[in-house]
Amino acid sequence: MKLTFWGAAQQVTGSMHLLEVGHYKILIDCGLDYEKETYQEENQQFPFDPASINLVILTHAHIDHSGNLPTLVRLGFDGQVLCTPPTADLTSILLFDSVELFLRKQSRKPRTKRGNFSGPKPLYLHKHVMDTIDRFVTIAFNKPFKINGDISLTFIPVGHLLGAAAAVLTINDHGEEKRIAFSGDIGREHYPVLVKPDPIPAVDYFVCEATYGGRYHTKDQTLEERLIKEIEEACIKTPGRLIIPAFSIGRTQSLVFALNQIFTKKLLPPVQIFVDSPMAILATDVYRKHHNLVNQEAKDFYKTMGDEFEFEHLAYVQNMKESKDVSNYFDPCIIISSAGMLEGGRIQDHLYYNIQNYYCTILFIGYCAKGTLGYKLLSGAPIVRIKDREMMVYATIRQTDLLSGHGDHDDLMRTVKQTGQPKKVFLVHGEDNSLKSLSAALQEDGFDVVAPERGEVFEI
Repeated sequence: MKLTFWGAAQQVTGSMHLLEVGHYKILIDCGLDYEKETYQEENQQFPFDPASINLVILTHAHIDHSGNLPTLVRLGFDGQVLCTPPTADLTSILLFDSVELFLRKQSRKPRTKRGNFSGPKPLYLHKHVMDTIDRFVTIAFNKPFKINGDISLTFIPVGHLLGAAAAVLTINDHGEEKRIAFSGDIGREHYPVLVKPDPIPAVDYFVCEATYGGRYHTKDQTLEERLIKEIEEACIKTPGRLIIPAFSIGRTQSLVFALNQIFTKKLLPPVQIFVDSPMAILATDVYRKHHNLVNQEAKDFYKTMGDEFEFEHLAYVQNMKESKDVSNYFDPCIIISSAGMLEGGRIQDHLYYNIQNYYCTILFIGYCAKGTLGYKLLSGAPIVRIKDREMMVYATIRQTDLLSGHGDHDDLMRTVKQTGQPKKVFLVHGEDNSLKSLSAALQEDGFDVVAPERGEVFEI
């Protein structure tokens, strides 16, 4: 067998790993690499012939794992994409949204003399997304699926996002049974709506994400306590507004449920909440559809209080007119809008009108990749560019990791140890410091660890 790391190698985005079992080629994830400002150009070509790939395994829906699938299809891949049912539903939403982002980005540049848009050409169009969705084959958790006579696949729940899975492959390699697992992204033990990660069984080789290697989530404060504090300071003590950039899929649903619990228990006086993201509305319906896969806390809340994602003073913004009305809403309020890294979506409108508002707090609740607008704000940039305009930053910038969907250093260590004593642990999906910290800790515990470079090949 041969394993080649073509994405998320010594960086966070663009997950893509190629496993070759004889002549059979399996691609595990096919995500967008958007760590460079020219990411559309960077993702145009693959380092292999897409038509040569027999199968894709998709661990979860997030765009850094799924976002380049339509390009793969456009360039010749004609096999199946195996994933869980919620992953199929959520990925469909994200991919169609990606097309809209590409088209908007293209149209922002002036037209050429021939009348064509001069912006970057979309990576793919709606047709390619539809062709990709047609290739989805869904598999339930913990149900072994025979890919062919020599390879079977089992999806293990790992939290992080509804439907997110570790992919465990059992392979007959010339009469020798070998097991290799790909973690996808590992979730947390206690997280609103989502289940905690199941143990990954003993394997011979383990490809593990390292996003939070060497970092630890806040332990001295609960999510409820932090949200109450931020809302009190931004909306109650001072009559301002709290803007929370949140990924429409996953983070928004968990945040809405946490706010539902706070206001249902009357821990704060009522504050108007706007969820301004069409994609979040679609994703929330997917969460309702697959309610059997949410955690027990959410199921119990539903039995006693009703829908976790609906409550008084919560409004889902349906269209651009309503979104503009939110900008003109002058009473204290909370605005939840996408995208989480501020690289598109309606959040940019809210930033445009509020980044210079002293009575506005922007609370980041997730990771922001280098080069993104979110990263620049978190790095303390005094001036940022929004909608082709340089703007001073007067709003208060805050951040919490309590809604991070990634497990921290201890969670990652526990996950690796559950796999027994693999012959080798491959660390991916992490920045340099995270990779080094997690690698050192694992090596101290006796694991053979490597953080592969892009294109590095291993015979296993």
